[in-house]
Amino acid sequence: MLASLMALVVFSSSVWAEEEGTIVRLDEVRSEPMEQTMPVLGRLIARQTGVVASRSKGAVEELTVSVGDRVVKGQVLARLFAERLEWQRELGAAEVLAAEADMQASEAQVKLLTQELARLERLRKSAAFSQARFEDKSQEVLRAKGNLSSAKAAQIQAKANLELSEIGLKDAAVIAPYPGVVTVRHTEVGAYLDVGAPVVTLLDDESMELEADVPSERTGGLIPGKEVVVAIGSEKGLKATVRAVVPQENPLTRTRAVRFTPLFDTAQRFAANQSATLHVPIGSARDITTVHKDAVLSRKGNKLVFVAQKDAAQVRPVKLGDSIGQRFEVLSGLKPGDKVVVRGNERLRPGEKIRTGS
Repeated sequence: MLASLMALVVFSSSVWAEEEGTIVRLDEVRSEPMEQTMPVLGRLIARQTGVVASRSKGAVEELTVSVGDRVVKGQVLARLFAERLEWQRELGAAEVLAAEADMQASEAQVKLLTQELARLERLRKSAAFSQARFEDKSQEVLRAKGNLSSAKAAQIQAKANLELSEIGLKDAAVIAPYPGVVTVRHTEVGAYLDVGAPVVTLLDDESMELEADVPSERTGGLIPGKEVVVAIGSEKGLKATVRAVVPQENPLTRTRAVRFTPLFDTAQRFAANQSATLHVPIGSARDITTVHKDAVLSRKGNKLVFVAQKDAAQVRPVKLGDSIGQRFEVLSGLKPGDKVVVRGNERLRPGEKIRTGS
């Protein structure tokens, strides 16, 4: 009696399971773009770096920065002794005053002689008119106007000399043309500098970019604006975009230099010439069909998946390609939109009823 009761319970449970179906979890086969990449060794390059030179002559009075100091644009890096330059400016100012006085005197002379010539002109019809005197006065007016032109030229020259003195005095302070870090100090206090003499070397680490030598046959997909993944040291997953492919090939390595603009902050994190690995695309992106790895079963060397068709699981052989994260590329056997079993598929039988669960 007890055995009959147990058999009835087992039979009822089997019927109930068959009617309800095995609980499974489904995932959709989907189409997505795939882009193969290859690692290329690159380096960080400073877009602005070089020697800051003296723009004036003189001995160094003060150096305000040391190697490693960070400076901003317009900051004073060094000062030259400016006493001689200040006196040159004073001399130039005095020359301007003297030139202006000469010009004013020349203008007054021209005005006076012009008035005298006008009076003689009014006497032309009288007996007191002298043609010789009139002609002499005309020549005096012309000579006075020539002197006035010379005085004006002398004034312009004096003002130009004064302006040059002002520029020389201003250039006694060597300033940073862009923000950056001092990497080399080329002079010391007391050294005499000529125009163009090096003072410091400055490197702008805020405007660095990446450069990599990419095989020429792999540059087809590197169009300006194309985003790539970068790894620098322990920092992974950084992003950069293609700025330019330099149209010059290295005949020995068959590579071309490619410049990338970082989409991350480089200041105080990385150094110029630091190595970086860039994952550049091998070719253009293409759409592929993918299936989740958990849906794939291996039976006697064949790859199988269970596809949900209405309320039943039907087995289907598939041909797979490359692995992409948690998914496989599907070469044949499935199409986008198919629902495949990713959990509960180990003990499924072809045609078995299924239902989705958590």
